[in-house]
Amino acid sequence: MSEETCTHDCSSCGKNCPSRKRNPADFLEKPNKLSKIGHVIGIVSGKGGVGKSLVTSMLAAAMSRRGFHAGILDADITGPSIPKMFGLHGKVMGNENGMYPVATKGGIDVVSVNLLLNDENAPVVWRGPIIANIVKQFWTDVVWKDVDYLFVDMPPGTGDVPLTVFQSIPVDGIVIVTSPQELVSMIVAKAVNMAKMMNIPIIGLIENMSYVKCPDCGKEINVFGKSHLNETAQKFGLKVLGRIPIDPEIAKKCDNGQAEDVAAPWIDAAVEAVASLREKK
Repeated sequence: MSEETCTHDCSSCGKNCPSRKRNPADFLEKPNKLSKIGHVIGIVSGKGGVGKSLVTSMLAAAMSRRGFHAGILDADITGPSIPKMFGLHGKVMGNENGMYPVATKGGIDVVSVNLLLNDENAPVVWRGPIIANIVKQFWTDVVWKDVDYLFVDMPPGTGDVPLTVFQSIPVDGIVIVTSPQELVSMIVAKAVNMAKMMNIPIIGLIENMSYVKCPDCGKEINVFGKSHLNETAQKFGLKVLGRIPIDPEIAKKCDNGQAEDVAAPWIDAAVEAVASLREKK
């Protein structure tokens, strides 16, 4: 089967091509020889604008507060937002051993294309294969030193970059980020089916923009209508890991580069699920 028509799902294909005989592990790229990484967690969604970067930053900050060394690989090359959320404006430096992440004030290691550009506002106008290769280099060329949890902030959809990450990096599991809109089931289905196709475990679902809490009476208002999170989770046999409200304070802190100062009790179950990976390895 040609590269253009291959679905990468050998279970539904009758062709006897060379890739069919290869173990999935054969496609994995080795990290930098100086890297030491405990667990890799992907943060994904079937569409953009649902808050993957927010969830990534919250999980990394939560694990850092627990005393673990967290890292963030910003794989959203054309829409990098992680550096701004942490107030990072430095540059990724390198030597003969590789590139070195930029650390946040709380000690989270971050690598993002915006930490490589001369102008962080410059658009990244690159084709898919180049973008995918850059993401791969963030794994192979960066020295991730003694990182307990490396969170990969994925771009939306199921294109080149998610495919590259799932094939090249040993992802221990993914967290799928959703929103309350009606089309959430279809969005989740795309992410779930790609994960199953690539044999990537799904840790669970987090719903962002779930509700707004009235500042006067405390009532939860469903701005985007009734949530379908529980039904969606049941449909795909997934765990609900949290529901994040719309909160102006969260947006304000992230806009000001203070993502580490966001208290995130809504994702405690997600933090526990990620932390439990240490017991399984």
